[in-house]
Amino acid sequence: MDMFTQNQRSDSVLFAKLQSFGKSFMLPLAVLPAAGILLGIGGALSNPNSVRAYPFLDIEWLQNVFAIMAAAGDVIFANLAILFAVGIAVGLAPSDKGTAGLSAVLALLVMNSTINAMLRITGTLAKDNLVGAGQGMALGIQTLETGVFGGVAVGIMTYLLHNRFNKIELPLFLGFFGGSRFVPIVTSFSAIFLGMAMFFVWPHLQQLIFGIGGFVESTGYIGTLIYGFVLRMLGPFGLHHIFYLPFWTTALGGAEVIEGQLVEGTQRIFFAQLGDPDTTKYYIGISRFMSGRFITMMFGLLGACLAIYHTAKPEKKNVVGGMMLSAGLTSFLTGITEPIEFSFLFVAPALYVLHAFFDGCAFMLAHILEITVGQTFSGGCIDLVLFGVLQGTDKTNWIYIPMVGVPWFLLYYFSFKYLILKYDFKTLGREDDEETTEIAEGSTRADLIIRGLGGKENIAELDCCMTRLRVTVQDGSKVSERLLKESGCRAVLQSGAGVQVVYGPQVTVIKNELEEILNSQSR
Repeated sequence: MDMFTQNQRSDSVLFAKLQSFGKSFMLPLAVLPAAGILLGIGGALSNPNSVRAYPFLDIEWLQNVFAIMAAAGDVIFANLAILFAVGIAVGLAPSDKGTAGLSAVLALLVMNSTINAMLRITGTLAKDNLVGAGQGMALGIQTLETGVFGGVAVGIMTYLLHNRFNKIELPLFLGFFGGSRFVPIVTSFSAIFLGMAMFFVWPHLQQLIFGIGGFVESTGYIGTLIYGFVLRMLGPFGLHHIFYLPFWTTALGGAEVIEGQLVEGTQRIFFAQLGDPDTTKYYIGISRFMSGRFITMMFGLLGACLAIYHTAKPEKKNVVGGMMLSAGLTSFLTGITEPIEFSFLFVAPALYVLHAFFDGCAFMLAHILEITVGQTFSGGCIDLVLFGVLQGTDKTNWIYIPMVGVPWFLLYYFSFKYLILKYDFKTLGREDDEETTEIAEGSTRADLIIRGLGGKENIAELDCCMTRLRVTVQDGSKVSERLLKESGCRAVLQSGAGVQVVYGPQVTVIKNELEEILNSQSR
C-alpha cells in the first residue's frame, strides 16, 4: 500500500471520528433552545425593570408564572456539565446507550466527590470565597469549577470504557456482573482516578485556558473576524460545534462573577445575567462570539438568495424562487443556513469563501458596535426577539442589527450577483440541462436513502444533527451520491466511511423513517 493511500485512509478515519465526536454534542445542544426560551421569556418579563416599564405585567399570578419559567430554564444552564457528560457518552456509544448514560451520571458524581475529598484532605476546601478559590457547587457537591470541560472528560471516559467492556465475559460465579452491568462499575472506579487527576491538573489547565482567552482578547477586532471566518469555514464539515462550544461554555469565552458565583463561558454568562435583575449591560464577550450571526443569518444570506433567484434562467425562476424563499425564511426565523449555503458551496466554492469572510466581518462589526444579543444555538429572528428586543436596547444594542443588516443584505446581493454572472457559476437555476433519473414507482424516500448508502448491511451507525444525517458505513465505495440526491438531499459529504447527507431542518423526521425501516428489517 503506497503512502498516498495510507494518508487517504488515515484522513477518512479522522473525519469519521471527528464526525462522531461532533454529532455527540447535538444531544445536549438540542435541549438548550427550549431552556433558552423559558429563561428568556421568564427572565425578561419578571425583571423589575420590565415590570416598571410595562405596568400590565404587574400581576401576582403572572409574575409567578414567569418566575417558574425562569427557574426551569436556569436550572438547565446551571447543570450543563451533566448534560454534556451524558450527551457525549450516549452520542458516541454505538449501542446500549442507556447504560452509557447511567454510567456517565455515576462517573460525574464520583469524580466531583473525589475532588471534594481531595480538597478536604489537603485543607484547601474553601469555606467562604468559593469563587476566589476556583471552586463551586456541582450536583450539590463543593468541587473545583471544571464546568463543561469536566462533563466532556467524563463523557469521553465513559464512552471509552463502555466500548471496551460492554461485552466482557466474567467467570461464571461473577457472571451476573458481566456485559452491560460491568460498565457502571468500572466507570465509577475509574472516575475516582479521573477526580484525583483533575484535582492536580485542573488548576494549571484553568490558568492555561485563561491565558488563551487573554490572547483572544488581546487580538481585538481582528481576532473576532478570524473567529467568525474559521467558524463559517468549518460549517460544511459539521465540525463548527467543536470550535465554538469551548468559547460558549468554558473560560475561553471569558469569566464573570454573577450573584456571587463564578460563571465561565459566553453563553453561560449571558443566561446567568439574563436571570439577574441587577444586570444593566450584558457581557461584551457576547458581541465577539455570538451576535454577529444575526447579521449574516437574518440579512446577508437573504441577499444571496435573491441574487441566486435573479441570476437563474427565466424558465427555472419559479422553481428556484420557491426553494430560495423557503431556505431564506428558515435562515431568517431560525438561523439554520445549510439549505442556502449548500446550494452554492460545491458549484461555486469561491462564493462560500467570500461568505465566510463576510461572516467574519459581521462578527467584527457586532464587536465594534457592542451588540450583546445572546442565543441558544443560532442567530435567527426568534432568538433576536427573545434575547434582544425583549431585553431592551440599553442592555443589548439590538437596534444595530437591522441597521447593519440592510446594507449587509445589499452587500451579499450585489457581490454574489456580480460573481455568479462574471464567472458563470452554475448556481440553482443556471445548471446545464441534463437528463434526470426519476424515482422508481413505489420507492419511498427512506428506501432510496438506504439504497444510496449501500443497503442496510452497509450502515454501521446512523444519527443526525440539526440539518444533516451523519452516517458511518462499512464500505464507502458502495455509497451512491446519485440515489441520495434523488431522495431530495441538498448535498452529500463523504470521507471514507464517514458520510453526511444534508436535508435541512426536517432531517430528524427522515432519521426516524430510516430507523423504523432498519429496525423492522432486522426483526
